[in-house]
Amino acid sequence: MQPSDTAKATPQFETAEFQTQPGKDTCFVCHQPISGTYYRVNTRMACSACTERLRSSVPKDSHAAFMRALAFGAGGTIAGLVLYSTVTIVTGLAIGYVSLAVGWIVGKAMMKGSGGLGGRRYQIAALIFTYAAVSLAAIPLFFSEIRKEKASHAQSQAQSQTETNQAERPDSENVESQPQPSTQEKSRQAERPHFATAIGMLALVGLASPFLELGSDPFHGLIGLVILLVGIRIAWQMTRGRPPLVVDGPF
Repeated sequence: MQPSDTAKATPQFETAEFQTQPGKDTCFVCHQPISGTYYRVNTRMACSACTERLRSSVPKDSHAAFMRALAFGAGGTIAGLVLYSTVTIVTGLAIGYVSLAVGWIVGKAMMKGSGGLGGRRYQIAALIFTYAAVSLAAIPLFFSEIRKEKASHAQSQAQSQTETNQAERPDSENVESQPQPSTQEKSRQAERPHFATAIGMLALVGLASPFLELGSDPFHGLIGLVILLVGIRIAWQMTRGRPPLVVDGPF
């Protein structure tokens, strides 16, 4: 065998040789065979026409889109607050896992409002909305407890009055006379804080309620805070938006 024949028969491992397969490379958008120039869109092959269409179809972030996301996010915050407080009032239990649903509602609402756009400012807004929805739910829960206490107190007073009327003979003059507020009650009414001030104080207490619960019940307070953080993370992940369109080429 001639030396030249031996060299031809010996495989050359230092040089890579690729065999083209006509008709095998297709555009992942239109699924047509690629011939000539092509691009890689997020590492997937695409023809020139489809690449341009993809570039033009990507929505661009704007102030109007962000404001719509905030409006929808505020609506989602109210819905989440109502959901959290309603579940707690109806069941009588502080179910922290509702925070996960609140995070999902806020994130979904913001994505609906922005048309699928996302980013860091959307994520920060979703974080604030989710925390506000869960923490401010303490306010309706507070009023619900007050209403229950008043109803229980009124019921006990009515029962005590009934027992007193049965034991004693009612005096007609005392029945006709109306009780007059005492001087102490009048001064107490005058010392009541302004409505706006009271609302502001309630809002501050509500916002701090996840941490205030740590002082009253450290175990359950810590569990609720951890679940709240998970709910915030859900909203954070959902408002990242679409993955960026990375176009390489032409090749």
